Amino acid sequence: MIAEIGQFALILTLALALVQMVAPLVGAQRGAPSLMALARPLAVGQFLFVALAFAALTAGHVLDDFSILNVAANSNTAKPMLYKVAGVWGNHEGSILLWVTILATFGACVALFGNNLPAGLRARVLAVQAGVAVGFLLFSLLTSNPFARLDPAPLDGRGLNPLLQDPGLAFHPPFLYVGYVGFSIAFSFAIAALIEGRVDAAWGRWVRPWTLAAWCALTIGIALGSWWSYYELGWSGWWFWDPVENASFMPWLSGTALLHSAIVVEKRNALKSWTILLAIITFSLSLLGTFLVRSGVLTSVHAFATDPSRGIFILAFLWLVVGGSLALFAVRAPALKASGLFAPISREGGLVLNNLFLSIAAATVLLGTLFPLALDALTGQKVSVGPPYFNRTFVPLMTPLLVIMGIGPFLSWKRADLAGVLGRLKGAAAITGAVVLVTLLIADRASAATLLGIGLGVWLAASTLSEWAGRVRLFKSGWPARLRRLPRAAWGMSIAHLGMAVTILGITVSLSWQTEKLIILHPGDSVAVAGYDFTLDEVAPVTGPNYIAQRGTFTVRRGGKLVTTLHPEARTYQNPPMETTEAGIRPLLLKDLYAVIGDPDENGGWGVRIYVKPLISWIWAGSLLMMLGGLVSLSDRRTRMGAPARRAKTMPATVAAE
Repeated sequence: MIAEIGQFALILTLALALVQMVAPLVGAQRGAPSLMALARPLAVGQFLFVALAFAALTAGHVLDDFSILNVAANSNTAKPMLYKVAGVWGNHEGSILLWVTILATFGACVALFGNNLPAGLRARVLAVQAGVAVGFLLFSLLTSNPFARLDPAPLDGRGLNPLLQDPGLAFHPPFLYVGYVGFSIAFSFAIAALIEGRVDAAWGRWVRPWTLAAWCALTIGIALGSWWSYYELGWSGWWFWDPVENASFMPWLSGTALLHSAIVVEKRNALKSWTILLAIITFSLSLLGTFLVRSGVLTSVHAFATDPSRGIFILAFLWLVVGGSLALFAVRAPALKASGLFAPISREGGLVLNNLFLSIAAATVLLGTLFPLALDALTGQKVSVGPPYFNRTFVPLMTPLLVIMGIGPFLSWKRADLAGVLGRLKGAAAITGAVVLVTLLIADRASAATLLGIGLGVWLAASTLSEWAGRVRLFKSGWPARLRRLPRAAWGMSIAHLGMAVTILGITVSLSWQTEKLIILHPGDSVAVAGYDFTLDEVAPVTGPNYIAQRGTFTVRRGGKLVTTLHPEARTYQNPPMETTEAGIRPLLLKDLYAVIGDPDENGGWGVRIYVKPLISWIWAGSLLMMLGGLVSLSDRRTRMGAPARRAKTMPATVAAE
């Protein structure tokens, strides 16, 4: 009965989405308030029914209803409750249902909280949003039905992929999907603006909070995936430029550009066509990531689909959305004339350069990701594009971008005095030079790339703090009051830029000065690594809720004093059968101690890998700061839904009459 309720709710969701896709759009074109008014209840109804479908699938997993094929294929009775719930989206069918649920949630939020939107624009936005939902609902019902029955039902299921049975990866997909789907709102606003033929400062302010929310979710989603890779896979790495990783990184790059471009539209009524194009590209890259991961093109722990019909459906939908939106852009964009003029040396000019480098970086990642797939499809030739390509192309693009990030906040709108700005940055430049010089003098293995990374991180941090101090006129009369009055959006920008600086320093230092040792140890043996003594006390069997493991116990001392105890595990799952590695990690303020237990040898020894990784935790601390900065900006009333009302005299007559 649970499956039938979910199936029926999903069909009703599709019916509501079809009506929502057509009726409000027709009403907006004809100036019919009654048709436009349908958008809000239809969006809310769509959300309620798809939420019911998602709840039904969740109930099937929690209650171990193995008559549902999805439950039997991805769960079993021995699995802990957290992973039974995570198993709902830890598979192809469930992940698509999660996508549709989040899509409907965003649509309902626009319907319920977009009271300050003109009725015509709101109707068009919700109609476009429903059109996207129709595509994914058809995909779910026709090729990826999460409620398919299994007869006869087995006594137990196969279980979730053990690599996915981890708290970090349990929450990683929902955050990613909130990011992907959140950009659909910016896309819907862009298409609605093209249909209406109008983009203004109010439009920029309406788009920015949705884009900011999506960007925050995607940031933490990518960070969770990277963190999971670091501690779960046992290779101590956190990023490998894998196509699945790139699938989430590309929309993050273009979404960052969109976020900054929307500010120019809001503040200066400029870059209209470019911002519309970025909104289209960002959501298109989100859909491309869905195609790569869900079509069977890629083989990965993330890639669930193997049925070619699913790939063809997603590819056709991708062409329809991307091709249709770009065609509409080509026809209507010339009419979107910018009225805000600015000099090259200005805040707007700095944001244009920001957009330029971010867009080229996204294109570079896109090329490296798709080239092997395209070459294989066209010629059958197998090539691999890995970290060397991305490091050699991506880093040079990020270098000038980070320099501009330090300068940009000092620039004034419309026209800026570059000499005056550089004068205000003398302190930040001096601090950067001093840190780089000290690093060169006292540090081992300080390569040019290392010095560049440290310099960029320190430059961005010092310039950000300098801008913040100048904004509040720190330590001058009345500065506490000015600090309290500082807008949250300004706080958010400073925190996010500091987060980027912290991440850069973490990446640079961890890659440059990590120490690694691979060795065979017997219980009682010790090995010295980077000034720490690691002693293997014992390796003992342990039993988990749905696995057995060999757990190592390492005592770590420095100068004879106990620092910590690490417990890495080598796990074996029975259902489905798989061996996994659980690293033992002790994060310290300035470094991580990292140990992995491997296979035994014939003499009672164990293969172990030990790492001391300086500042690596700063990578994720910086990501959290970036997300926090976005949330602080989002909490600013002016950033949220406080868009100024459009003046009636500049509206189309039908909208003004409303």
